Amino acid sequence: MTTIAQAPPAAAAVRAIGEAAHGTGAISLAEVNERAELLARFDRSYLVPVDIYLRMVERLTDPRRPGGPFRALAIDGRRTFRYHSVYYDTPGLRSFHDHRQGRRLRFKIRERVYQDSGERQFEIKLKGRRGDTVKHRAPLTGEDTPLDGHFRTFLADTLHHAYGIDSPATLHPSLSTDYLRATLVADGERITCDAGLVCEDLRAGRTVRCDTGLVLVETKTAGHLTEADLLLHSYGVRPAVFTKYCGAFAALRPALPANRWRRAARRAFDAGS
Repeated sequence: MTTIAQAPPAAAAVRAIGEAAHGTGAISLAEVNERAELLARFDRSYLVPVDIYLRMVERLTDPRRPGGPFRALAIDGRRTFRYHSVYYDTPGLRSFHDHRQGRRLRFKIRERVYQDSGERQFEIKLKGRRGDTVKHRAPLTGEDTPLDGHFRTFLADTLHHAYGIDSPATLHPSLSTDYLRATLVADGERITCDAGLVCEDLRAGRTVRCDTGLVLVETKTAGHLTEADLLLHSYGVRPAVFTKYCGAFAALRPALPANRWRRAARRAFDAGS
């Protein structure tokens, strides 16, 4: 079983997402799934300094906002949530290299653990024909692992149906991530706000930590630029070529050909490693 890394003591970004989540109204998980589940969506990633993040949130959660303010996901009174993910890849890191080469038929495979509730999900993330992200999920229970036969069949069926390709013959745990997340929601759009990111290379045993003054923001929508995107652009923050999986490997394994993520990875991890 993978050891879950411990997050560093509360830092600026951790405090900021907590303040943001508790500074607006609450929305239940059932209502999020009804109004903005977005299993097929466009994601845009940003590395946002805390001061700019708080300015953006102040605008989005303003009660005078047309259509009403963004609200924070709340479950059992909690508004920030601990996430642990384990990514699976081939011995040659096929998933990493397919993303590096921009292949359309690419995928990521992971186990996601919602640490506060204990819920576990096996997730397969694919690229749709429009370049959108399409997520397929199956619950994990008890001693289940993504390498069990039932889940290997689920993976094979998903890849065959979506892409017409075979599932990898061999998969191993490759990377783990741990972080704290707050989620802000309005009709048809979601913003995830992550802080305290810790990534561990499960083969080499090396770890990197994100800069404690950065919030990792992802906007998620069915298509067009969101209000959050436009606000961040107006503050001079542009989308980052960054994913937790590929960005972490760019930082953890300098010998990998990871130039497309190197700049963002240096910004995300160098000060915090």
